[in-house]
Amino acid sequence: MEEAQLSDLRALGLDWDSPVVRQSGRMELYEEAIARLDTDGLLYPCYCTRAEIRAAASAPHGIPASDRYPGTCRELTVAQRSVREASGRPPALRVRSEGARIVFDDRLLGRFEEAVDDFVVRRNDGTPAYQLAVVVDDAAQGIGEVVRGADLTDSTPRQILLARLLGLPEPRYAHVPLVLGPDEQRLAKRHGAVTLSEGDEGPDEVRAWMARSLGLARVGEMPSPDDLIARFDPERLPREPTVWSPKTAV
Repeated sequence: MEEAQLSDLRALGLDWDSPVVRQSGRMELYEEAIARLDTDGLLYPCYCTRAEIRAAASAPHGIPASDRYPGTCRELTVAQRSVREASGRPPALRVRSEGARIVFDDRLLGRFEEAVDDFVVRRNDGTPAYQLAVVVDDAAQGIGEVVRGADLTDSTPRQILLARLLGLPEPRYAHVPLVLGPDEQRLAKRHGAVTLSEGDEGPDEVRAWMARSLGLARVGEMPSPDDLIARFDPERLPREPTVWSPKTAV
């Protein structure tokens, strides 16, 4: 999968910083970060399943979103924790967010503010969670600005809070609109040929479509990567999603 992604980038004329970093080889760094949070008294074990969290969130006590953790395991007594441990269910580790509200200015979306729930930093199978891994990775690699899909905007306050708790630099953020399928849902395998190797369009045609979707090329033009670098202006990026279909790629 890794080589297929790099091959597609090469075909489009895009390059990247080497070497490629794999999270599977950085577990020690993640565990060091988790240990620091634990030493500071910022973590607690959580024995809840996703189904239990959804059930609690649907109860009539004002929890606004089904993916927000209601704090079930935050203040367990020693006896209550012993009962859960005796069940054999391994716990995840959650951060004590203390209801922190995070405000940040996104390059495209403007000011964004959200309260942070107690989120997972290590899953119950022992794997460091995405939220923690990307914060550690960005800091280690000196990332100054994170550019990613707008569907990850809600994760950003959690990651900013983690960076602050770990004493790491906070990058800037730019959340760009997604590419959607013809049904205006996030582009995925269900839409058929959505990779270079699967589609009928060649790399030049796909790059040209991408450029048009960003207002960087005219219909019928086949700009090179150097052309696009010269024309690129973050302020001109669209604020609305783009719909992909094979008919629009040519």
